[in-house]
Amino acid sequence: MTFIWPQFLWLLLALPLLVLIYWWILRRRRHTALRYASLSIVREAMGKGPGWRRHIPPVLLLFAFAAMLLASARPMASIALPSQEQTIILAMDVSGSMRAEDVQPNRLVASQNAAKAFLAELPRHVKVGIVAFAGTAQVVQPVTLSREDLVTAIDKFQLQRATAIGSAIVVSLSELFPEQRINLGDMTYSRNTDPFAPKGRSLDQPRADETPFTPVAPGSYSSAAIILLTDGQRTTGVDTAEAAKMAADRGVRVYTVGVGTVDGEIIGFEGWSMRVRLDEESLKEVATTTQGEYFYAGTAENLKQVYESLSTRLTVEKKETEIAGLLALLASLLVMVSAGLSLLWFNRVA
Repeated sequence: MTFIWPQFLWLLLALPLLVLIYWWILRRRRHTALRYASLSIVREAMGKGPGWRRHIPPVLLLFAFAAMLLASARPMASIALPSQEQTIILAMDVSGSMRAEDVQPNRLVASQNAAKAFLAELPRHVKVGIVAFAGTAQVVQPVTLSREDLVTAIDKFQLQRATAIGSAIVVSLSELFPEQRINLGDMTYSRNTDPFAPKGRSLDQPRADETPFTPVAPGSYSSAAIILLTDGQRTTGVDTAEAAKMAADRGVRVYTVGVGTVDGEIIGFEGWSMRVRLDEESLKEVATTTQGEYFYAGTAENLKQVYESLSTRLTVEKKETEIAGLLALLASLLVMVSAGLSLLWFNRVA
C-alpha cells in the first residue's frame, strides 16, 4: 500500500493520546465514586456493572478514528477490478498435426470444444476475434461481440500444412491495431522450412513515408490480449521471437497454450508419416517476452481448465486504485456500530 499524502500519517500519533484520555476518564469516574460515604450503597444503587461491555464502543470508536486518519493520507492499493474494455484474439493452430489423438478425441476437436466453452464463460461486453494459422495465418472472424459468429468460425476450421506461429502473432496484432496498417506481406520470410533463412525488413522498421513506431513497456496495454494455442513447432512464416518482440513493443500480452504431449505422436498425412512434438521452449519464450504466461494442456480436460483460468485472468485486471473512500466507509460503519451498542447497553451515546 502506498499513500498520496503520506505526511498525514503523522496524525496517527493522536491515537495513543486518545487511549490516555479514555484511561484518564475512567480513573476520574473511579475517584468520583470514592467520595460516597459507603461504596456498598453505590453498588446497591447501580446494580451489576457493565463489565467488559463498557470498553467495546470506545474501542470501535478508536478504530473508526484510525480508519479516518488513514483515509486522510489517501492510500493506494492494487485491487482486482473488472476490465471496462477488453479485446481478446484467439490464435488457433489448424496445422495437420492437430489431427493427433493423444488428446481425445483429437487435438483439433478438443481445442475447438475448449474455445467454445471459453467464449460461453466470457462476459458479453468482451470482444473476441479469431485467427487460424497453419502455413500462413488469417483472420477467420474479425473482432465481434457475437458469440454465435465466433462459434461458427471455430466450427469451420480446416486442417492445412505447416505451422507459422510467428505469423499468427503478427496477424493478431494487425487485428488489434488496424490504424498501424500492419501487413503480414510486408515481412519477407523464407517460404521453406528453414527457420534460419535471412529475414527481410522488420515490421517495426518504418518506410520513408511512415511515422517511426514508438515502443511501450511490455504488458502495459491492458485493453487487449492474445491467446495463442498450438501443438507443434514453427516450420515457416515470421520468426516467432521477432513476432513476440513486436507484441511486447505494443504492450500486448500473449498467453501461450501448448496442447498435446511433449513426446508427441506419429501421425500420417497425405502419404507422409511424421512425429509431431510440442515446442514448449518457444511458447515459454513468447510468454516471457510479452509478460504473458505459458500453460500446458496435455489432455482435453486440462485444456478446458486452462481456458477457464484464462477467462478469469483476462476479464479482471489489477489497478492501482485510491481506497480512501473504502476506509471512510469503514469508519462510518464503526461509528454507527459503536453508537448503536452504546444506546442498546447504556441508553446513551457518550
